Amino acid sequence: MNRFPELGRVLPTSDLAGTAVSRPGRGREGAVVAAAFVICLLGGTVRVEDALTAPPLAAYLLALVSAAVLPARHRRPLAVLAATTAAGLAAQPLGLVLSPLVIAPALVAAYACTLHVPGERRAAGAVTLAGVALLAGSVPLAGDLSWQDASRIGSVPAAPLVAGLVGHAARTRRAYLAAVEERARRAEESRELEARRRVAEERVRIARELHDLVAHQITLANAQATVAAHFVDSRPEQTRVSLRELVETTGQALDELRATVGLLRQTGDTDTGVTEGPAPGLARLPDLLESFRRAGLEVTLREEGRARPLPPGVDLTAYRIVQEALTNVTKHASGRGTRVGLDWGGGRLTVTVTDDGGAPTGPPALSDRPPGYGLLGLRERATAVGGDLTAGPREEGGFLLTAHLPVPPVRDTATAEEGRTGHANDGTEGTA
Repeated sequence: MNRFPELGRVLPTSDLAGTAVSRPGRGREGAVVAAAFVICLLGGTVRVEDALTAPPLAAYLLALVSAAVLPARHRRPLAVLAATTAAGLAAQPLGLVLSPLVIAPALVAAYACTLHVPGERRAAGAVTLAGVALLAGSVPLAGDLSWQDASRIGSVPAAPLVAGLVGHAARTRRAYLAAVEERARRAEESRELEARRRVAEERVRIARELHDLVAHQITLANAQATVAAHFVDSRPEQTRVSLRELVETTGQALDELRATVGLLRQTGDTDTGVTEGPAPGLARLPDLLESFRRAGLEVTLREEGRARPLPPGVDLTAYRIVQEALTNVTKHASGRGTRVGLDWGGGRLTVTVTDDGGAPTGPPALSDRPPGYGLLGLRERATAVGGDLTAGPREEGGFLLTAHLPVPPVRDTATAEEGRTGHANDGTEGTA
């Protein structure tokens, strides 16, 4: 029974029978054939009475024929085993004693058969059949059966079986080593695929961060420029205010973009001189809303439930969801009134962003912009932290975005109060 059943799945039987097994060189092949010839010839010197004499001509003939077919044992193992077994069976009719020495070429053929014949059962059957044939041929043709004859009769068929077991062990070992090499090769390929997958995920993450950063800042700058252009004749003072805010917004965009790109260029122990600040979170939500108000968006914040400290990933995701949603409202919505909601109930944080869908009260929205990858990136962000996000039009008009994000349980009141720092008061609605 094969102790390594998975080896047959790793390497085909044909490989085990041919290319997977390294064949001996010419020098080794010649040594094996010569050794089989000499041992077979020495077996011909043994007589029934255990006396030793010079090998007769029949012994030379038997050894020559048996050894001559051995070089073909790699290509035709069954045929070579049958030929060497038949030569061994001719020992007694030629006046020789059938012993394990005389059938030495058959033992080499039995070893090769278990190595090269496809299918273990087929190889075992061939070796067993050869042993049975030798058992029948070792029975004396005449005279009584002595103890010496009985021991010889037992050893002759057992010899090819032992050679077959040795061959099976060698075959299993070679297959095991080949399987180990195959697993190592596959593991190397898996590492390469994993490295490529991580690179792809990192590229997506970088693209998402740059999209959120650039889209937000550029949208605000565009909205402020639209306000300035809208009031350039009727309200010059408002135009100057919008232009100052535009300069401030573009300056912040350049600073954030420079910092982000600088972080991406850092490699291990290389110091680029760029200091990484804390990742944005809900604590910076009031500043975010104020920047959109300056761009002409009427946005209010409503927070319900007890605020809790969030893991950095969830905190950043919540901030980016609000940022991208408000950016989309500024770019695409027909109305300007927008409500942001934070609900801490139910063991999770529910973030909602709703626009009223009414007529614009200020400068025209940037509705002619083609849709991008904002919502797709938000869904990816929410899924990455174990949450979900839905977005779509409302029946009463406008658009609603809802995200459910996991929130760790509050351990004590002090921790909860600390998590509320930087957020609006519970149950309040206004300008935050």
